[in-house]
Amino acid sequence: MTVGIVPNLAKNNILEILQKLVLKLAEFKFNILIQESTELPDDIRNKIMGFTDFVNFSEFYSNSEIVFTLGGDGTMLSTAFESRNFDVPLVGINLGKLGFLAEINLDNFDKFIDDIKTGKTIIEERITLEAFCTECPLTNMFAVNDIVIDKGMWPKMIEITIKVDDEYVSTFSADGVIVATPTGSTGYSLSTGGPIVFPKAKSIIISPVAPHTLTMRPLVLSCEQKINITVNSQNKSVQVNCDGQRVNQFRSPASLQIGKSSRPMRLLHSKDNSYFSILREKLFWGLDVRQNS
Repeated sequence: MTVGIVPNLAKNNILEILQKLVLKLAEFKFNILIQESTELPDDIRNKIMGFTDFVNFSEFYSNSEIVFTLGGDGTMLSTAFESRNFDVPLVGINLGKLGFLAEINLDNFDKFIDDIKTGKTIIEERITLEAFCTECPLTNMFAVNDIVIDKGMWPKMIEITIKVDDEYVSTFSADGVIVATPTGSTGYSLSTGGPIVFPKAKSIIISPVAPHTLTMRPLVLSCEQKINITVNSQNKSVQVNCDGQRVNQFRSPASLQIGKSSRPMRLLHSKDNSYFSILREKLFWGLDVRQNS
């Protein structure tokens, strides 16, 4: 089996961890790929050269049967964006803080490899989003977690009008609005009062950010519905970011079309994986503090 590795070189001790991971995968008889653009020190590159092939971007994602990301959830999100036109499943090895998407830790890595070898893994497809601005149709946007429309550096609220399947929903003033997938429901959307949505649910969540009304609440839609959001700001532009990583500026007023992408994110899980155990362990969901008193 051929696997690719995407390391986040900004993480502490990443070079040492990368070297250990390569040697471990080689021990399990995997063929290993790393993108040739990965800026590794010569000494590390030389140490793993005999176990790893350095290939270009297209070869990396075309030839990898699994891609391991070394970092955290942010590394997973950026890799999902890079690999969006390929069908390769992703596995996140968590070196960050939360690790909600990047579920594997170094201490249970051997067990996960054994699960791969023995067929005890499943591939789960997650909904992703795509969007474009009517005024700039060539600017295509893609997100795994969420697309966030906000006021940017402008100190005042912006006016937001939402339509769903061409039917008028509401006009309100707020700091912004989040359009999230079930995967993204435990991210920024959650912090604004949005619901936790099971990843396999075919839904899109709209969560206003600091709306200037008590009646504007989060809304859950079918992922098959098309969302139109028109934003009007006294500032000359509005800001749209995807997964908190890719930022676009559009001239105000701007109209955005948002819907489910035809390219899902594919995650490789152990069959022993439990979404609800992750909720309890990572977000302390359902924790009754009275039990500790």
